[in-house]
Amino acid sequence: MADVKKYSYHEDIKKKNILKLRELEALLPRFCLIFFNGMTDHVAPRTLVAYAYDLEIFFRYINENVLKPSYDDIKDIPLKALEDIQKFDIENYLQYLTYYTGADGTEHTNDERGKKRKLSSLRSFYNYYYESELIRSNPASIVHVPKIHDKNIIRLDSDETSKLIEVVENGSGQSSAHELKYHEKNAVRDVALVTLLLGTGIRVSECVGLDITDVDFDNGAVRIVRKGGNEATVYFGDEVYDALSEYMDERMKLIAAPGSENALFLSMQKKRISVRAVENLVKKYASYVTSLKKITPHKLRSTYGTALYRESGDIYLVASVLGHKDVNTTRKHYASMDDDKKRMAANMVKLKK
Repeated sequence: MADVKKYSYHEDIKKKNILKLRELEALLPRFCLIFFNGMTDHVAPRTLVAYAYDLEIFFRYINENVLKPSYDDIKDIPLKALEDIQKFDIENYLQYLTYYTGADGTEHTNDERGKKRKLSSLRSFYNYYYESELIRSNPASIVHVPKIHDKNIIRLDSDETSKLIEVVENGSGQSSAHELKYHEKNAVRDVALVTLLLGTGIRVSECVGLDITDVDFDNGAVRIVRKGGNEATVYFGDEVYDALSEYMDERMKLIAAPGSENALFLSMQKKRISVRAVENLVKKYASYVTSLKKITPHKLRSTYGTALYRESGDIYLVASVLGHKDVNTTRKHYASMDDDKKRMAANMVKLKK
């Protein structure tokens, strides 16, 4: 009997995305394979899957509203049809994305950010064929990008951060006997997990992908795999060290389910904990701290970035630690006026002399 290959967490995710891409490619016009094959060495499988989803929506819209005659199956749409699509067709498509019903009957909506991302997918698609001289026009390149309205950056302030750690440690707010029992069983793990997110700013996907061997207590560091697949070393302080150390003592006593033997954080089923599970536990604990802010693992990342910028004043350091390729991304999110300054502003203007 042949040995079954064991994949690391990140290899497994990549494999699943490759298989999903093949499944989606079978639904798209056949000439789309030229694009996906050409982009394979330059774009992560996860990004290609996102392109495939976006292109399916686009071609269904175009087939129903632009192409005359339309095709019984979008797989039959030929490459030359791209040259029949005009700038205003793509603009109308973007308006359609505001609200539409998918092929499975599910209702979907998109704000400016959703439309911008889908236009970006379409531009990459058109650019590939245009630069390869397979089409003579590129209408997607002259469509105006939807204007993005700035949103308030949501993060926890220092008092809320302290309170969140206390809630995770003590189980404050847990009302039922079932909740209390669940918390008691998972408290050490949850404290380590939330403290790690708050104390390093790593992404939730980077966190759940950690193996036991990725933790280096001697140097106070964890080895993570960034979104693009590159490895990076992220250092942590004493508070994270203490929380991880206590959890590691407990983790080494657990017998993990097959396939999760190396995983650092385990679920109740002794499998590698999932991104969704971490999102749910962060949401649960944060609900006892604030009802006004929708706190997710990404908001804990924002909390760390804000605190680091406030303490260091070094936007390049923040960008490096968070793994941002463009420092302007960091500057946009962390160099804005924070809540502390807004509170100070509230008392600066005196109404009575």
